[in-house]
Amino acid sequence: MEQQTPRQRAVGSRRTDGIRTDGNRRRWLGRRPRTLVGTVCAAVLAVALAVAFFFSSGPGAASSASPSAGPNASAPATVPAGTIDGALDSKINAILKANSQYQIGVALMNVSTGAGSAKDVHEYGVRDAFVAASTAKVLAAAAYYHLVETGAATLDDPLGAYTSGFQLREMIQQSDNDSWSLIMNAVGHAELTDYAASIGVDYDPEANTLTPAQMATILDGVYSGTLLNAEDTAQLLSYMQDTNYETLIPAAVPEGITVFHKYGLLGPELHDVGILAQDGTAYALVIYTKGEGLSDDPERTEVIHQITQTVAGALF
Repeated sequence: MEQQTPRQRAVGSRRTDGIRTDGNRRRWLGRRPRTLVGTVCAAVLAVALAVAFFFSSGPGAASSASPSAGPNASAPATVPAGTIDGALDSKINAILKANSQYQIGVALMNVSTGAGSAKDVHEYGVRDAFVAASTAKVLAAAAYYHLVETGAATLDDPLGAYTSGFQLREMIQQSDNDSWSLIMNAVGHAELTDYAASIGVDYDPEANTLTPAQMATILDGVYSGTLLNAEDTAQLLSYMQDTNYETLIPAAVPEGITVFHKYGLLGPELHDVGILAQDGTAYALVIYTKGEGLSDDPERTEVIHQITQTVAGALF
């Protein structure tokens, strides 16, 4: 069974990733609604911390004197420790071959900001679309932030029992399905498909399928700042840095490497997608797996760890 976090133990046995839940409805057990003052204070603090995080250690922060991000950012001063080469390709392919009883798709992409960064997606194993499970919540979050930036919505809009800003955080940090449904409905399913197409991704919310390469493209857009402004980029990444399930990619990353990620669990699907960053170097790592279900989750978790350790060891 999935290891429960303290928050999950507090609310019982439901799983908020949409897979094996008790009724798939939001239960606010042990949680009292926030007061208006508390909500406003928390929002102000979150924005302040997000902006400070983005300019100090987020994408494009090559130095304290050059905090810019996105395609126009200056090149980081630090030279990448490694490159995606034939040796790394061989190691990843060897892991996939040794675990051929599972369907595994891996995408790896240099998402370092700055001039001259290679943006090619390297693909391994299965290249077809998987049921994306909750990894697609990153796309939904970007689409809603886009509405905010175009003036069509705000983070203070009522959404369910709370605000849209609260639902965004719950969707990413706690992988809450009810929050996801509210956010997607606020964006609109057809509009979400159109937004995905505008960034080069073929996505139907009803099918909820993505290829590993498409997911890497989404992560690149988020991290590089090409999808969202600096403040919203920093806030979304901060949510991805502190989630309720850290046992997949984050558990296998060496100390000193920052991880922004979103896992997905749905029946036989076990995924983790993330960005590994250190000293101006950053790579998107997407690992989609499909097996039998709970019975082989531990084995596929180990495969995710092996791939992550191999990638981190070669590139950092």
